[in-house]
This record gives sequence, structure tokens and C-alpha cells, in this order.
Amino acid sequence: MSHSLDYKQTQFGTVVVVSLLLTGLLLVGLGLALSDRVIIVGGPLLTAVAVLLFHSLTIVIDADYLRFWFGVGLIQKRIPLAEIREAKPVRNSVIHGWGIHRTAEGWVYNVSGWEAVEITLANGKRLRLGTPQPNLLARKLRPGSRAASGQAS
Repeated sequence: MSHSLDYKQTQFGTVVVVSLLLTGLLLVGLGLALSDRVIIVGGPLLTAVAVLLFHSLTIVIDADYLRFWFGVGLIQKRIPLAEIREAKPVRNSVIHGWGIHRTAEGWVYNVSGWEAVEITLANGKRLRLGTPQPNLLARKLRPGSRAASGQAS
């Protein structure tokens, strides 16, 4: 089981939250225009759930795992550090965007900004984690750096 934390960072998803709140307002306006109570109530309720699920991205590295989750933690992933072969800072393009989706470079997990770390796993699969600290996160994830630094951080 994992013991001490080597890294923890939470990034607030300003773009995601603002987009969702504007969508909720748009749905209220649409519901009022159509006199549809289902849209007036249901639209903002669904966007509120989406805000809870995607308002932030938290990344944690402990002795054994890279873990990350969105918002309140219902959407999460855990990767054994032993599976990570490479980690490098990258800059996402508009195609990479925000949220969770697959691109030519693998899965993207991002809530804000363009900076990320591209992680290559032992099976050759890649993923990108959005972060305002790409250099630090990449350094913490590199196999050689983990062995050298031990648990000091």
C-alpha cells in the first residue's frame, strides 16, 4: 500500500466551469422561452452535476501510484509507477482541448490551460495530464528521478 505523498496538485477548471455555468443559464433561458419547466429545472440541475464532476483535476504521486481524479472523485484513474516509461512536458493544441477524450497521442485528461505531461506506459500507450506544473510533474514521474529521489519531497 502507498505511504507518503511525493506530489499533489489540484488545478481548478476555470474554462470548464464557466462553460458549464453559461450552458446552464442558456438552458434556463430556453426553458423560459418555451415555457418548459423540465428544461428550466433539469438543464441547470444537469450542469450542476457536471460542475461537481469536472470542476478540478487533482494529481497525486505516492510511493506506488500516479493517481488522478476529476472534481469530487467519481471519475478517477490509478497507474502503477512501475508502468511509467517516460514523462515529458508538452503543450496541448486546441485539438487536445479540455475534459476526457482520445486523440492521436492517446487519452487526454485536462480541465484548464494548454500545459500537460505526456506519459508513455510500458505497453506503449500514452496519455496526457493537464497541469500548470509540467516540468515538475514530468520530473517526479520519470523512472530514474523516482529511484534517485526516494521519498524525499
